[in-house]
Amino acid sequence: MLEPEKISEMIDLYVIPWGINIVFALLIFIVGRMIVKVLVGVLGKLLAKSKHDSMLVDFVQAIVSAILTVFVVIAALDRLGVNTTSFAAILAAAGLAIGLSLQGSLQNFASGVMLLVFRPFKSGDYVEAGGTSGSVKSISIFTTTILTPDNKLILVPNGNIYGGNIVNYSAKETRRVDMVFGIGYGDDLLKAKKILEALTQEDERILADPAPQVAVSELGDSSVNFVVRPWVKSADYWGVKFDFTEAVKLRFDQEGISIPFPQMDVHVHKEGSAD
Repeated sequence: MLEPEKISEMIDLYVIPWGINIVFALLIFIVGRMIVKVLVGVLGKLLAKSKHDSMLVDFVQAIVSAILTVFVVIAALDRLGVNTTSFAAILAAAGLAIGLSLQGSLQNFASGVMLLVFRPFKSGDYVEAGGTSGSVKSISIFTTTILTPDNKLILVPNGNIYGGNIVNYSAKETRRVDMVFGIGYGDDLLKAKKILEALTQEDERILADPAPQVAVSELGDSSVNFVVRPWVKSADYWGVKFDFTEAVKLRFDQEGISIPFPQMDVHVHKEGSAD
């Protein structure tokens, strides 16, 4: 049985110092977590005022909260006398191993962050990126969901998108429709030009400013080619392109303007047979 003097000595040497360290460690952890929560909240408000994507705001808050919490835990463990240098080295080694094993995912993650920060496109835009094209449905940290014109959903890794060219067809309110129409060399060139100019004026979706362009672009092998370049609202692009092409064919037929097409003449030579 321990003597009272020994018990008192153990209390003085171990219980009281450890108790004080535990109390201070708990205070460091509790106060540190409160400070982290306040800092993360302030950061979220600042990002929200900057009109960043809500998904990016939540993600940045989670990352910053996790990093600051690690520092708080290290500080609390250091107060308890734990060798935090070794602990930090273990965390660094684990982080390196995880980073190497998830290299592709980290690339997609980094690209996702860049897409959310710089916003080369937004949900609803029609884009050409990552080897596909369609309307953007959603942008997440690792992938972007694209809906193709034939109603297929494609999940494209963000690394493929950010690592290549991005063409955003919806970025501007207006687009130019580039069309080429050919007529025969025997047709009336000025008449055909007036027909094309009249058709651009008849379609109310075609903008007056900038003015549509109708010009002879090429004297081809079998046709005289016109370029027709009207400006339209981005939403009207395909409608104008399809309708205008049909209207040109119908009007040319009415006015006797021919549209050349490839033809092949076959000449058959019949050899006379000997008697």
